[in-house]
Amino acid sequence: MDYLDLSVFQPPAVRHPMEAFLVEDERMDRAELVTWHIEHEAGVEYALFRVAGDVDAYRDRIASVESIPEYTVSPIDEREFYSYVCQETREVDREFRRAFVRRNLVVVPPIEYPGDGTMRVTIVGQSDDLSRLVEDMPDWADADVERVGKFDRRRGRVASELTARQRDAVAAAVERGYYDVPRSASLDDVAADLDCSPGTASVLLRKAERAVMGAVVEDAER
Repeated sequence: MDYLDLSVFQPPAVRHPMEAFLVEDERMDRAELVTWHIEHEAGVEYALFRVAGDVDAYRDRIASVESIPEYTVSPIDEREFYSYVCQETREVDREFRRAFVRRNLVVVPPIEYPGDGTMRVTIVGQSDDLSRLVEDMPDWADADVERVGKFDRRRGRVASELTARQRDAVAAAVERGYYDVPRSASLDDVAADLDCSPGTASVLLRKAERAVMGAVVEDAER
């Protein structure tokens, strides 16, 4: 099963009022769509967001959005809160979702809204369906494929950046004590476990370290 990380820039004309608020108001930082349920026949949807920003400013803004008849805001701490909303489904959202119709695809929550007008989402499915999904995005959706690969949430996002051989190398290094402080094993020890040369073990570990550190930095910047 394959996956892709997709970043979709939403121009101001199609943004939901609360997404526009997230982008335009300096008191707001970011939001995540944690889970959702769509009542297609009723034309409404229910969504749970985790939001970082000024909760009072958020309450003031959401109260003025006519397409959101019901909502509940629940603080987590001084900067984060949950927002449970019932909102009317917009036509622009229906248009976006049509690209998913009749395809074997699953959206993996959360959907991220980093506050710059983009929506970041992980989608799992067959490679052909994933390719056609991107091709069938609405004209207004500026879609950028950030990452593709074999889906393995079991190991988590960072570990999934590694190849199987790199994971074996890291596992051997950790078990041997190569990353202990002070170090209690050498590259020779790791290489012996992997049945390869010390030079090959070094390359595997350096590539793994680069992939992991890159993923950590990228996630921290989101």
